[in-house]
Amino acid sequence: MDRIDSEIVRLLLKNARISMSEISSCVNLSVSAVSERLKKLESSGMIQQYTTILNPQAFNKDLTVFMLITLESSQFRDEFVHYVLHEEAVTEVHYLAGSFDCMVKIITENTTSLEKIFNQIKSLPGVSKTQTNVVLSTIKNQYSFLPSLDSSL
Repeated sequence: MDRIDSEIVRLLLKNARISMSEISSCVNLSVSAVSERLKKLESSGMIQQYTTILNPQAFNKDLTVFMLITLESSQFRDEFVHYVLHEEAVTEVHYLAGSFDCMVKIITENTTSLEKIFNQIKSLPGVSKTQTNVVLSTIKNQYSFLPSLDSSL
């Protein structure tokens, strides 16, 4: 990835719907050259997908929670994974090194719906410890990292 690729990616991160002609004028390349660079970024896996970001509050999803979870052993992992993959309110799951095994991000309507999810998670086989952290406000919510303009991969 050179400086031009980095700039193309930065433009797409700001607005994934930006036109090829807008990108080409920003990076001083032809539309076809920009298109070729994008194809290479996509085929190399550097760009994984294009997506739409929804505003949870617009859908009455006013509660965001990070739940830390400890499993008794790895033998319970499959059932836990099955649950989090199928629970609509779970938007992220990360395995961790440290005091807890994983962190789950939950976006839901209110404490009543959270309690239901919390009870379901607590009742999963092997869940031995949880800690629930309610988000009061969000200072930064960046959906991807920004590649360095100096990167040369």
